[in-house]
Amino acid sequence: MTDRPLLLLDVDGPLNPFRSPFAALRGYKSHRMRPEVWLSYRDPESRAARRGVRVRLHPSHGARLLGLPFEIAWATAWTHQANSMISPHIGLPGDLTVVEWPELFARDPEGLSWKTRHLSRWAAGRPFAWVDDMITPRDRSWVAAHHPAPALLLRVHPRHGLRERDFTELTRWAEGISPAGR
Repeated sequence: MTDRPLLLLDVDGPLNPFRSPFAALRGYKSHRMRPEVWLSYRDPESRAARRGVRVRLHPSHGARLLGLPFEIAWATAWTHQANSMISPHIGLPGDLTVVEWPELFARDPEGLSWKTRHLSRWAAGRPFAWVDDMITPRDRSWVAAHHPAPALLLRVHPRHGLRERDFTELTRWAEGISPAGR
């Protein structure tokens, strides 16, 4: 266990700017992948399933993330496949902790993201930063009211992916709450 805050990291949106028509111009590389969660919504005999989904990843993001004062964990529907499919392309270790979901995409009775309550419980009172494209003001308010430690919910637009200002914000936040970040 470390005294560094957790960095709960989503794939689609922050690392894979799937809505960006110009990701290649910003250094992203395209990869065809067949993650189980994506395949579960497709006819296995379809052309799309055979071809796979296009995933755009920036090869420098792994080193940038590892340089942050956090303990990284995957908080994505890709689950363990993030370690085997995403990590090698961006330079992250293939054995990062993975948040296990009780149910993917479960509807929340209060309109929160399907991840919000579970991530707060999973963090077990530790400070955390959650990076995702689906965070709303409602999620931020709920975590502020229910999580006993500092939490940063950083929404990253799926057209942009992680940008310099996001890395700066994560660093400043961690340094402000953790002696390990200083």
